Amino acid sequence: MNAVLIFLIPVFLPIIGGFLMLFLRFRNDRARNIFTEIVTCVTSVLVWNVLLRNNLTPVTIYSFTQDFSITVAADGMGRLFAGMLSLMWPCVLLYMFSYMHDSNRKNIFYCFYTITYGITLGVAFSGNMTTLYVFYEMLSLVTIPLVTHYGNHESMYAGRIYAAYTIGGASLTFFAVVLTTISGGSGSFILGGNLGADADIFLMRLAFVLGFFGFGTKAAVFPLHYWLPTASAAPTPVTALLHAVAVVNTGAFSVIRLIYFTFGTDILIGSWAQDLCLATAIFSLLFAAVKAIREKHFKRRLAYSTMSNLSYMLFGAMLLTPAGLTGALSHMVFHGVIKMSLFLCAGAFMHCTGKNYIYKINGVGKRMPVTFICYTLGALSLTGIPLFCGFVSKWKLMTAGAEADTTLSLIGVCALIVSAFLCAIYSLTISVRAFFPVEGKDCYEEEGSAHEAEPLMLIPIVFFTVVNIALGIWSGPLVHYIEQISVG
Repeated sequence: MNAVLIFLIPVFLPIIGGFLMLFLRFRNDRARNIFTEIVTCVTSVLVWNVLLRNNLTPVTIYSFTQDFSITVAADGMGRLFAGMLSLMWPCVLLYMFSYMHDSNRKNIFYCFYTITYGITLGVAFSGNMTTLYVFYEMLSLVTIPLVTHYGNHESMYAGRIYAAYTIGGASLTFFAVVLTTISGGSGSFILGGNLGADADIFLMRLAFVLGFFGFGTKAAVFPLHYWLPTASAAPTPVTALLHAVAVVNTGAFSVIRLIYFTFGTDILIGSWAQDLCLATAIFSLLFAAVKAIREKHFKRRLAYSTMSNLSYMLFGAMLLTPAGLTGALSHMVFHGVIKMSLFLCAGAFMHCTGKNYIYKINGVGKRMPVTFICYTLGALSLTGIPLFCGFVSKWKLMTAGAEADTTLSLIGVCALIVSAFLCAIYSLTISVRAFFPVEGKDCYEEEGSAHEAEPLMLIPIVFFTVVNIALGIWSGPLVHYIEQISVG
């Protein structure tokens, strides 16, 4: 098969399939669900057709100028992100079919949800900064309708905030894209950087900071984080896959591309740019953990937790060492699995009870045992308890910080420990409420007051819980692959 088609078909199949949903007349929900799942599963198979080929070289599809072009490639980091997406997207669709059963405007919702899969794969397979920026911007635009799906005041407000932050952040990134592309480098992603030998050092460091905060907007770095908890007004499948994995991980993924594959560590290490971004990541992870403890809304608490853990990734990346990159990429994958499980559990609770706030969780564990057992296992992993995958990536980050042996890196290690303690408070207290309510505070003593989630919702929840445990026990091959990415 032509190399261009090998890359383009998995990217454009879900985009075309999504647009078709606006025009096709489905006989019923079942027909639309089957169509959506087929498009998604076929896309995932095509993604693995890319991942299993070792001889693929970057392909330039279109050149705007000699320096700016749309180029696709599949290096180790892109393969890692694409593989992660390909396994998660079809699974979450099963959950969505049950969760969105009584929703309105489902054709539009599934249209943009499917399109988002293709565009996120475009981010994963981007071969240079120009291509990454184009798909990054497209991702902001196609996810706005998902955030505003319900059409009420809360969701429309969330959509406006989301658009303002993500598009505004992209404008900062634009300067970094232009400055690095015209600096005399190749423009392609190369581990170690691709800047030209005559590039102005101060200007490049300034461009990096702009790019860090621009791409970091999607990673909810302080002070550009407000959109993330606000976007919890979106349907839970959107919150879970897009705002716990695809969109936010695109931000972290793009920052890592910027650091290691565009600028390189030599120009940044020991500079004011590294110190500023590293300090921002440390502050963000602690700030978000404190905010999570104070938050009473279930999904917004998890959103602040996501902000904190995204800054774990940025902290590891900004250490500018192979060990730091290994920790950042490991946490990108493992946190995605954990947070997917937690958000789906939160959505199941809200869907089955009609309640949104944590004080309404009291006693629900006996009515929804599978959901909250899976939630508890996810919370243990998020805290960093051994035998779960969260421990593996957090340990990698802490050891990388200790090995870097700088003042800020050691402060960061202390911040990670404090954040883990705060994580135990804001995540495990929910499990305590669910299974051990204070006497007289059980909200679900009456028969029929709550029930377990439907099978289509439980299957993805259990799946991600099993993956969480499996990666905690047997993470060696995946971590070894990530270490290979980190050292080239």
